Amino acid sequence: MSWKQTMVETARGTFEVFEKGQGSPLAVTHLYSEFNETGDYFAEAFVESQTVYLINLKECGRTDKASSPHELTMLESVLDLEAIRKALGFECWSFAGHSTGGMLAVVYGIYFSESLETLVIANAAAREYMTFSEDCIYNEAHPEFDHMQSLIEQLKNQDLSEERRRELTVERTKLSLWKPQHYEHYFNRPILKKMSAVRMNFFARELHTFDVTRKLGLITVKTLVISGKHDVQCPPSYSEEIVESVPGAIHLRFHQSNHYPHLEEEQKFNQVIRAHFD
Repeated sequence: MSWKQTMVETARGTFEVFEKGQGSPLAVTHLYSEFNETGDYFAEAFVESQTVYLINLKECGRTDKASSPHELTMLESVLDLEAIRKALGFECWSFAGHSTGGMLAVVYGIYFSESLETLVIANAAAREYMTFSEDCIYNEAHPEFDHMQSLIEQLKNQDLSEERRRELTVERTKLSLWKPQHYEHYFNRPILKKMSAVRMNFFARELHTFDVTRKLGLITVKTLVISGKHDVQCPPSYSEEIVESVPGAIHLRFHQSNHYPHLEEEQKFNQVIRAHFD
Protein backbone atom coordinates (compact mmCIF):
# COMPACT_ATOMS: atom_id res chain seq x y z
CA MET A 1 0.00 0.00 0.00
CA SER A 2 1.46 3.33 -1.07
CA TRP A 3 1.23 6.55 0.87
CA LYS A 4 -1.62 8.96 0.08
CA GLN A 5 -0.35 12.35 -1.03
CA THR A 6 -2.07 15.60 -0.14
CA MET A 7 -1.16 19.28 -0.26
CA VAL A 8 -1.78 21.10 3.02
CA GLU A 9 -2.43 24.84 2.86
CA THR A 10 -1.19 26.71 5.93
CA ALA A 11 -0.53 30.26 7.02
CA ARG A 12 3.18 29.55 6.43
CA GLY A 13 2.89 28.05 2.95
CA THR A 14 1.79 24.89 1.19
CA PHE A 15 3.29 21.56 2.27
CA GLU A 16 3.33 18.15 0.64
CA VAL A 17 2.21 15.51 3.12
CA PHE A 18 1.88 11.73 2.76
CA GLU A 19 -0.55 9.78 4.92
CA LYS A 20 -0.70 6.12 5.89
CA GLY A 21 -1.83 3.95 8.79
CA GLN A 22 -4.54 3.96 11.42
CA GLY A 23 -4.86 5.34 14.91
CA SER A 24 -4.01 8.65 16.53
CA PRO A 25 -2.04 11.18 14.45
CA LEU A 26 1.77 11.12 14.38
CA ALA A 27 4.02 13.36 12.31
CA VAL A 28 7.37 12.22 10.89
CA THR A 29 9.93 14.20 8.96
CA HIS A 30 13.67 14.68 8.42
CA LEU A 31 15.60 17.90 7.98
CA TYR A 32 16.73 17.28 4.39
CA SER A 33 15.00 14.16 3.01
CA GLU A 34 12.57 14.43 0.09
CA PHE A 35 9.74 11.93 0.52
CA ASN A 36 7.26 10.60 -2.04
CA GLU A 37 4.44 8.04 -2.36
CA THR A 38 6.85 5.17 -1.64
CA GLY A 39 7.20 6.34 1.96
CA ASP A 40 10.07 5.98 4.40
CA TYR A 41 11.54 3.05 6.33
CA PHE A 42 11.45 4.78 9.71
CA ALA A 43 7.89 6.04 9.21
CA GLU A 44 6.71 2.55 8.23
CA ALA A 45 7.47 1.32 11.75
CA PHE A 46 4.55 3.38 13.08
CA VAL A 47 1.75 2.77 10.59
CA GLU A 48 0.26 -0.25 12.39
CA SER A 49 -0.56 1.79 15.49
CA GLN A 50 -0.72 5.38 14.23
CA THR A 51 -2.00 7.46 11.35
CA VAL A 52 1.34 8.75 10.13
CA TYR A 53 1.81 12.09 8.37
CA LEU A 54 5.11 12.07 6.50
CA ILE A 55 6.01 15.69 5.77
CA ASN A 56 8.16 17.33 3.12
CA LEU A 57 9.63 20.49 4.62
CA LYS A 58 10.33 23.59 2.53
CA GLU A 59 12.61 22.97 -0.47
CA CYS A 60 11.58 19.28 -0.49
CA GLY A 61 9.30 17.63 -3.04
CA ARG A 62 6.28 19.72 -4.00
CA THR A 63 6.34 21.79 -0.82
CA ASP A 64 6.88 25.53 -1.24
CA LYS A 65 10.39 26.88 -1.61
CA ALA A 66 11.87 29.02 1.14
CA SER A 67 11.70 32.75 0.39
CA SER A 68 14.54 33.43 2.83
CA PRO A 69 17.38 31.22 4.18
CA HIS A 70 16.22 31.59 7.80
CA GLU A 71 13.12 29.55 6.91
CA LEU A 72 15.37 26.47 6.79
CA THR A 73 16.39 26.64 10.47
CA MET A 74 15.20 23.97 12.89
CA LEU A 75 13.07 26.46 14.81
CA GLU A 76 11.35 27.71 11.64
CA SER A 77 10.80 24.09 10.60
CA VAL A 78 9.09 23.42 13.94
CA LEU A 79 6.88 26.46 13.38
CA ASP A 80 5.98 24.96 10.00
CA LEU A 81 5.06 21.66 11.69
CA GLU A 82 2.79 23.56 14.08
CA ALA A 83 1.10 25.29 11.15
CA ILE A 84 0.52 21.91 9.47
CA ARG A 85 -0.92 20.46 12.69
CA LYS A 86 -3.38 23.32 12.96
CA ALA A 87 -4.33 23.12 9.27
CA LEU A 88 -5.08 19.41 9.65
CA GLY A 89 -7.33 20.20 12.60
CA PHE A 90 -5.46 18.37 15.36
CA GLU A 91 -5.42 19.81 18.88
CA CYS A 92 -2.44 17.54 19.58
CA TRP A 93 -0.42 14.94 17.74
CA SER A 94 2.76 12.95 18.33
CA PHE A 95 6.08 13.37 16.62
CA ALA A 96 8.79 10.84 15.78
CA GLY A 97 12.13 11.66 14.24
CA HIS A 98 15.22 9.70 13.31
CA SER A 99 18.70 11.24 13.00
CA THR A 100 18.25 14.91 12.05
CA GLY A 101 14.52 14.29 12.36
CA GLY A 102 15.26 13.38 15.97
CA MET A 103 17.10 16.66 16.45
CA LEU A 104 14.01 18.40 15.15
CA ALA A 105 11.95 16.37 17.64
CA VAL A 106 14.09 17.76 20.45
CA VAL A 107 13.46 21.34 19.34
CA TYR A 108 9.74 20.62 18.87
CA GLY A 109 9.48 19.26 22.40
CA ILE A 110 11.31 22.25 23.90
CA TYR A 111 9.02 24.85 22.37
CA PHE A 112 5.69 23.04 21.87
CA SER A 113 5.30 20.21 24.38
CA GLU A 114 1.69 21.32 24.85
CA SER A 115 0.99 20.40 21.19
CA LEU A 116 2.38 16.87 21.56
CA GLU A 117 1.02 13.61 22.94
CA THR A 118 4.44 11.96 22.85
CA LEU A 119 7.92 12.24 21.32
CA VAL A 120 10.11 9.53 19.83
CA ILE A 121 13.72 10.65 19.42
CA ALA A 122 15.84 8.07 17.59
CA ASN A 123 19.61 8.19 16.98
CA ALA A 124 19.83 11.92 17.56
CA ALA A 125 21.51 14.62 19.63
CA ALA A 126 20.67 17.90 21.34
CA ARG A 127 23.90 19.58 20.23
CA GLU A 128 26.60 19.45 17.60
CA TYR A 129 28.02 15.93 17.76
CA MET A 130 31.09 15.98 15.51
CA THR A 131 33.78 18.13 17.13
CA PHE A 132 34.26 16.31 20.41
CA SER A 133 33.53 12.68 19.54
CA GLU A 134 36.05 10.63 17.60
CA ASP A 135 33.41 7.87 17.53
CA CYS A 136 31.45 10.04 15.10
CA ILE A 137 32.06 9.41 11.41
CA TYR A 138 31.86 13.18 10.79
CA ASN A 139 34.86 13.77 13.06
CA GLU A 140 38.11 14.13 11.12
CA ALA A 141 39.78 11.56 13.39
CA HIS A 142 37.31 8.84 12.41
CA PRO A 143 38.85 6.34 9.96
CA GLU A 144 35.90 6.62 7.55
CA PHE A 145 35.63 10.43 7.64
CA ASP A 146 37.08 11.11 4.17
CA HIS A 147 35.05 8.33 2.60
CA MET A 148 31.79 9.63 4.05
CA GLN A 149 32.50 13.24 3.03
CA SER A 150 33.24 12.20 -0.53
CA LEU A 151 29.96 10.32 -0.80
CA ILE A 152 27.95 13.24 0.62
CA GLU A 153 29.46 15.69 -1.85
CA GLN A 154 28.77 13.40 -4.78
CA LEU A 155 25.14 12.94 -3.71
CA LYS A 156 24.57 16.70 -3.77
CA ASN A 157 24.90 16.59 -7.56
CA GLN A 158 21.36 16.98 -8.90
CA ASP A 159 22.44 15.68 -12.33
CA LEU A 160 23.35 12.19 -11.13
CA SER A 161 21.70 9.31 -12.94
CA GLU A 162 19.27 7.32 -10.80
CA GLU A 163 21.56 4.28 -11.04
CA ARG A 164 24.62 6.20 -9.85
CA ARG A 165 22.64 7.90 -7.08
CA ARG A 166 21.52 4.52 -5.81
CA GLU A 167 25.08 3.15 -5.88
CA LEU A 168 26.39 6.08 -3.85
CA THR A 169 23.46 5.97 -1.44
CA VAL A 170 23.98 2.27 -0.76
CA GLU A 171 27.70 2.80 -0.19
CA ARG A 172 27.00 5.69 2.20
CA THR A 173 24.34 3.78 4.12
CA LYS A 174 26.56 0.75 4.60
CA LEU A 175 28.97 2.93 6.58
CA SER A 176 26.21 3.31 9.19
CA LEU A 177 25.25 -0.37 9.54
CA TRP A 178 26.67 -2.67 12.19
CA LYS A 179 26.50 -5.53 9.66
CA PRO A 180 26.80 -3.86 6.23
CA GLN A 181 26.71 -7.24 4.51
CA HIS A 182 23.00 -7.39 5.42
CA TYR A 183 22.14 -4.21 3.53
CA GLU A 184 19.92 -5.94 0.96
CA HIS A 185 17.98 -7.66 3.72
CA TYR A 186 17.35 -4.43 5.62
CA PHE A 187 16.48 -2.25 2.62
CA ASN A 188 14.25 -4.70 0.80
CA ARG A 189 11.23 -2.52 -0.01
CA PRO A 190 10.64 -0.28 -3.04
CA ILE A 191 11.13 2.88 -1.00
CA LEU A 192 12.90 5.68 -2.86
CA LYS A 193 13.74 9.13 -1.56
CA LYS A 194 16.14 11.92 -2.37
CA MET A 195 18.16 14.48 -0.47
CA SER A 196 17.56 18.23 -0.70
CA ALA A 197 20.99 19.75 -1.35
CA VAL A 198 19.73 23.19 -0.29
CA ARG A 199 18.54 21.94 3.09
CA MET A 200 21.56 19.68 3.56
CA ASN A 201 23.96 22.57 2.96
CA PHE A 202 22.06 24.81 5.35
CA PHE A 203 21.99 22.14 8.06
CA ALA A 204 25.75 21.64 7.71
CA ARG A 205 26.18 25.31 8.69
CA GLU A 206 23.49 25.48 11.36
CA LEU A 207 24.83 22.36 13.07
CA HIS A 208 28.05 24.12 14.10
CA THR A 209 26.16 26.38 16.51
CA PHE A 210 23.42 23.92 17.51
CA ASP A 211 23.18 23.31 21.26
CA VAL A 212 19.86 23.13 23.15
CA THR A 213 21.08 20.94 26.00
CA ARG A 214 20.32 23.57 28.65
CA LYS A 215 16.70 23.71 27.47
CA LEU A 216 16.02 19.95 27.55
CA GLY A 217 14.28 20.30 30.91
CA LEU A 218 11.53 22.26 29.14
CA ILE A 219 10.34 19.08 27.42
CA THR A 220 7.34 17.96 29.45
CA VAL A 221 5.79 15.44 27.06
CA LYS A 222 6.18 11.66 27.37
CA THR A 223 9.49 10.96 25.62
CA LEU A 224 11.12 7.80 24.28
CA VAL A 225 14.79 8.03 23.30
CA ILE A 226 16.27 5.28 21.11
CA SER A 227 19.94 4.73 20.25
CA GLY A 228 22.14 2.16 18.54
CA LYS A 229 25.12 0.96 20.55
CA HIS A 230 27.39 1.17 17.48
CA ASP A 231 26.00 4.39 15.98
CA VAL A 232 28.75 6.20 14.03
CA GLN A 233 26.60 9.21 13.12
CA CYS A 234 25.12 10.20 16.49
CA PRO A 235 27.05 8.15 19.08
CA PRO A 236 24.82 6.87 21.93
CA SER A 237 26.39 9.19 24.49
CA TYR A 238 24.33 11.99 22.95
CA SER A 239 21.12 10.05 23.52
CA GLU A 240 22.17 9.49 27.12
CA GLU A 241 22.64 13.23 27.46
CA ILE A 242 19.06 13.84 26.32
CA VAL A 243 17.63 11.25 28.71
CA GLU A 244 19.50 12.68 31.69
CA SER A 245 17.89 16.10 31.18
CA VAL A 246 14.35 15.35 29.93
CA PRO A 247 12.04 14.64 32.89
CA GLY A 248 10.77 11.05 32.82
CA ALA A 249 12.39 10.19 29.49
CA ILE A 250 12.98 6.51 28.77
CA HIS A 251 16.13 5.37 26.95
CA LEU A 252 16.28 2.12 25.00
CA ARG A 253 19.63 1.16 23.50
CA PHE A 254 19.76 -1.39 20.69
CA HIS A 255 22.92 -3.44 21.18
CA GLN A 256 23.08 -4.93 17.68
CA SER A 257 22.49 -1.71 15.78
CA ASN A 258 24.41 1.17 14.31
CA HIS A 259 22.34 4.11 12.98
CA TYR A 260 19.26 2.15 11.85
CA PRO A 261 17.76 0.12 14.77
CA HIS A 262 14.34 0.22 13.08
CA LEU A 263 15.87 -2.02 10.39
CA GLU A 264 18.83 -3.72 12.08
CA GLU A 265 16.65 -4.95 14.96
CA GLU A 266 13.28 -4.47 13.32
CA GLN A 267 11.25 -6.92 15.40
CA LYS A 268 12.47 -5.47 18.70
CA PHE A 269 11.99 -1.92 17.43
CA ASN A 270 8.39 -2.61 16.41
CA GLN A 271 7.65 -4.17 19.80
CA VAL A 272 9.08 -1.13 21.55
CA ILE A 273 6.97 1.24 19.44
CA ARG A 274 3.76 -0.73 20.02
CA ALA A 275 4.39 -0.77 23.77
CA HIS A 276 5.11 2.96 23.81
CA PHE A 277 1.82 3.85 22.11
CA ASP A 278 -0.38 1.39 24.04
